Amino acid sequence: MNPRKKVDLKLIIVGALGVGKTSLLHQYVHKTFFEDYQTTLGASILSKIIILNDTTLKLQIWDTGGQERFRSMVSTFYKGSDGCILAFDVTDLESFEALNTWRGDVLAKIIPTEQSYPMVALGNKIDLADRQVPQEVAQDWCKEKNIPYFEVSAKNDINVVQAFEMLASRALSRYRNTENYLTDSIKLSPEDQTRRRCC
Repeated sequence: MNPRKKVDLKLIIVGALGVGKTSLLHQYVHKTFFEDYQTTLGASILSKIIILNDTTLKLQIWDTGGQERFRSMVSTFYKGSDGCILAFDVTDLESFEALNTWRGDVLAKIIPTEQSYPMVALGNKIDLADRQVPQEVAQDWCKEKNIPYFEVSAKNDINVVQAFEMLASRALSRYRNTENYLTDSIKLSPEDQTRRRCC
Protein backbone atom coordinates (compact mmCIF):
# COMPACT_ATOMS: atom_id res chain seq x y z
CA MET A 1 0.00 0.00 0.00
CA ASN A 2 1.25 3.48 -0.86
CA PRO A 3 2.30 5.20 2.39
CA ARG A 4 1.02 8.51 1.05
CA LYS A 5 -2.41 7.09 0.50
CA LYS A 6 -4.95 8.22 3.05
CA VAL A 7 -7.27 5.56 4.38
CA ASP A 8 -10.58 6.53 5.97
CA LEU A 9 -11.73 4.23 8.76
CA LYS A 10 -15.01 4.38 10.62
CA LEU A 11 -14.68 3.23 14.22
CA ILE A 12 -17.48 3.00 16.76
CA ILE A 13 -17.44 3.04 20.53
CA VAL A 14 -20.32 1.28 22.28
CA GLY A 15 -21.29 0.40 25.84
CA ALA A 16 -23.79 1.11 28.57
CA LEU A 17 -24.79 4.59 29.68
CA GLY A 18 -22.20 6.28 31.89
CA VAL A 19 -19.19 4.04 31.20
CA GLY A 20 -17.15 6.99 29.89
CA LYS A 21 -17.33 6.57 26.11
CA THR A 22 -17.38 10.32 25.48
CA SER A 23 -14.57 10.89 28.00
CA LEU A 24 -12.42 8.24 26.32
CA LEU A 25 -13.01 9.74 22.90
CA HIS A 26 -12.25 13.31 24.01
CA GLN A 27 -9.12 12.12 25.81
CA TYR A 28 -7.92 10.37 22.65
CA VAL A 29 -8.80 13.11 20.14
CA HIS A 30 -8.32 16.33 22.18
CA LYS A 31 -6.25 15.22 25.20
CA THR A 32 -8.92 16.70 27.48
CA PHE A 33 -11.02 15.36 30.33
CA PHE A 34 -14.07 16.94 31.94
CA GLU A 35 -15.89 15.61 34.96
CA ASP A 36 -19.32 16.28 33.43
CA TYR A 37 -20.47 15.43 29.93
CA GLN A 38 -24.01 15.58 28.65
CA THR A 39 -25.51 12.22 27.78
CA THR A 40 -24.93 11.38 24.11
CA LEU A 41 -28.23 11.10 22.27
CA GLY A 42 -27.86 9.01 19.13
CA ALA A 43 -24.24 9.57 18.14
CA SER A 44 -21.60 12.23 17.89
CA ILE A 45 -18.58 12.02 15.61
CA LEU A 46 -14.99 13.12 16.13
CA SER A 47 -12.13 12.73 13.68
CA LYS A 48 -8.42 12.26 14.16
CA ILE A 49 -5.64 11.83 11.62
CA ILE A 50 -2.79 9.53 12.61
CA ILE A 51 0.08 7.82 10.83
CA LEU A 52 0.23 4.10 11.49
CA ASN A 53 2.42 1.56 9.70
CA ASP A 54 3.51 4.23 7.18
CA THR A 55 -0.13 4.91 6.27
CA THR A 56 -2.08 8.08 6.97
CA LEU A 57 -5.35 7.16 8.63
CA LYS A 58 -8.32 9.45 9.01
CA LEU A 59 -10.25 7.96 11.89
CA GLN A 60 -13.91 8.88 12.03
CA ILE A 61 -14.93 7.78 15.52
CA TRP A 62 -18.62 7.49 16.31
CA ASP A 63 -19.50 7.96 19.98
CA THR A 64 -22.82 6.19 20.40
CA GLY A 65 -25.41 6.80 23.10
CA GLY A 66 -25.74 4.06 25.69
CA GLN A 67 -29.34 4.61 26.70
CA GLU A 68 -31.54 1.55 26.25
CA ARG A 69 -34.38 3.54 24.64
CA PHE A 70 -32.09 4.67 21.79
CA ARG A 71 -30.52 1.27 21.19
CA SER A 72 -32.40 0.45 17.97
CA MET A 73 -31.59 3.85 16.49
CA VAL A 74 -27.94 3.71 17.59
CA SER A 75 -27.46 0.28 16.02
CA THR A 76 -28.01 1.79 12.56
CA PHE A 77 -24.72 3.69 13.05
CA TYR A 78 -22.81 0.38 13.18
CA LYS A 79 -23.25 -0.29 9.47
CA GLY A 80 -20.13 0.34 7.45
CA SER A 81 -17.89 0.48 10.49
CA ASP A 82 -14.36 -0.89 10.31
CA GLY A 83 -13.89 -1.62 14.01
CA CYS A 84 -15.46 -1.30 17.44
CA ILE A 85 -14.49 -0.43 20.98
CA LEU A 86 -16.59 -2.21 23.61
CA ALA A 87 -16.42 -0.06 26.73
CA PHE A 88 -17.48 -0.83 30.28
CA ASP A 89 -16.95 0.71 33.71
CA VAL A 90 -14.86 -1.45 36.07
CA THR A 91 -16.90 -0.02 39.00
CA ASP A 92 -20.22 -1.14 37.43
CA LEU A 93 -20.74 -4.90 37.08
CA GLU A 94 -23.91 -4.46 34.99
CA SER A 95 -22.01 -2.49 32.35
CA PHE A 96 -19.58 -5.42 32.02
CA GLU A 97 -22.37 -7.99 31.88
CA ALA A 98 -23.99 -5.99 29.07
CA LEU A 99 -20.93 -6.40 26.80
CA ASN A 100 -22.32 -9.61 25.31
CA THR A 101 -25.44 -7.75 24.21
CA TRP A 102 -23.48 -4.81 22.79
CA ARG A 103 -21.13 -7.15 20.95
CA GLY A 104 -24.07 -9.12 19.54
CA ASP A 105 -25.80 -5.94 18.37
CA VAL A 106 -22.68 -4.81 16.52
CA LEU A 107 -21.99 -8.17 14.90
CA ALA A 108 -25.62 -8.41 13.74
CA LYS A 109 -25.37 -5.07 11.88
CA ILE A 110 -22.02 -5.31 10.12
CA ILE A 111 -21.60 -6.82 6.70
CA PRO A 112 -20.10 -10.27 7.15
CA THR A 113 -16.75 -10.83 5.48
CA GLU A 114 -14.11 -13.52 5.54
CA GLN A 115 -11.96 -11.43 7.86
CA SER A 116 -12.94 -11.20 11.50
CA TYR A 117 -14.39 -7.87 12.59
CA PRO A 118 -11.89 -5.92 14.76
CA MET A 119 -12.93 -5.23 18.33
CA VAL A 120 -11.12 -4.03 21.43
CA ALA A 121 -12.58 -4.07 24.96
CA LEU A 122 -11.84 -1.29 27.44
CA GLY A 123 -12.36 -1.45 31.18
CA ASN A 124 -12.60 2.26 32.03
CA LYS A 125 -12.33 4.13 35.33
CA ILE A 126 -9.45 2.12 36.80
CA ASP A 127 -8.55 5.29 38.70
CA LEU A 128 -11.56 4.75 41.02
CA ALA A 129 -11.30 2.66 44.18
CA ASP A 130 -14.67 0.86 44.23
CA ARG A 131 -13.90 -1.72 41.55
CA GLN A 132 -16.59 -4.39 40.91
CA VAL A 133 -15.14 -6.16 37.86
CA PRO A 134 -11.89 -8.03 38.59
CA GLN A 135 -9.26 -7.67 35.89
CA GLU A 136 -9.00 -11.46 35.53
CA VAL A 137 -12.75 -11.79 34.84
CA ALA A 138 -12.59 -9.17 32.08
CA GLN A 139 -9.44 -10.72 30.61
CA ASP A 140 -11.03 -14.19 30.57
CA TRP A 141 -14.15 -12.89 28.80
CA CYS A 142 -12.00 -11.16 26.18
CA LYS A 143 -9.70 -14.16 25.72
CA GLU A 144 -12.74 -16.37 25.11
CA LYS A 145 -13.94 -13.95 22.41
CA ASN A 146 -10.43 -13.31 21.02
CA ILE A 147 -10.70 -9.58 21.76
CA PRO A 148 -7.74 -7.54 23.06
CA TYR A 149 -8.39 -6.02 26.49
CA PHE A 150 -7.10 -2.77 27.96
CA GLU A 151 -7.52 -1.40 31.47
CA VAL A 152 -7.92 2.35 30.91
CA SER A 153 -8.58 5.64 32.62
CA ALA A 154 -9.95 8.49 30.54
CA LYS A 155 -9.36 10.81 33.49
CA ASN A 156 -5.67 9.97 33.96
CA ASP A 157 -5.00 9.12 30.27
CA ILE A 158 -3.90 5.55 30.99
CA ASN A 159 -3.74 3.24 27.94
CA VAL A 160 -6.22 5.33 25.95
CA VAL A 161 -3.94 5.98 22.96
CA GLN A 162 -2.69 2.38 22.97
CA ALA A 163 -6.23 1.00 22.89
CA PHE A 164 -7.45 3.23 20.05
CA GLU A 165 -4.31 2.60 18.01
CA MET A 166 -4.57 -1.17 18.53
CA LEU A 167 -8.09 -1.00 17.09
CA ALA A 168 -6.94 1.26 14.24
CA SER A 169 -4.13 -1.17 13.42
CA ARG A 170 -6.50 -4.15 13.33
CA ALA A 171 -9.03 -2.20 11.25
CA LEU A 172 -6.28 -1.20 8.80
CA SER A 173 -5.19 -4.85 8.44
CA ARG A 174 -8.78 -5.87 7.74
CA TYR A 175 -9.14 -2.99 5.26
CA ARG A 176 -5.99 -4.09 3.41
CA ASN A 177 -7.14 -7.73 3.30
CA THR A 178 -10.56 -6.69 2.02
CA GLU A 179 -8.96 -4.39 -0.55
CA ASN A 180 -6.71 -7.21 -1.81
CA TYR A 181 -9.64 -9.63 -1.87
CA LEU A 182 -11.78 -7.22 -3.89
CA THR A 183 -8.94 -6.43 -6.30
CA ASP A 184 -8.32 -10.13 -6.91
CA SER A 185 -11.99 -10.95 -7.27
CA ILE A 186 -12.71 -8.50 -10.10
CA LYS A 187 -10.18 -9.87 -12.59
CA LEU A 188 -12.16 -10.86 -15.64
CA SER A 189 -9.58 -12.98 -17.45
CA PRO A 190 -6.82 -15.29 -16.28
CA GLU A 191 -3.43 -13.63 -16.04
CA ASP A 192 -1.62 -16.14 -18.23
CA GLN A 193 -4.01 -15.84 -21.16
CA THR A 194 -3.05 -13.48 -23.98
CA ARG A 195 -5.64 -11.17 -25.42
CA ARG A 196 -7.02 -11.97 -28.84
CA ARG A 197 -8.12 -9.45 -31.34
CA CYS A 198 -11.55 -9.92 -32.72
CA CYS A 199 -11.13 -8.28 -36.15
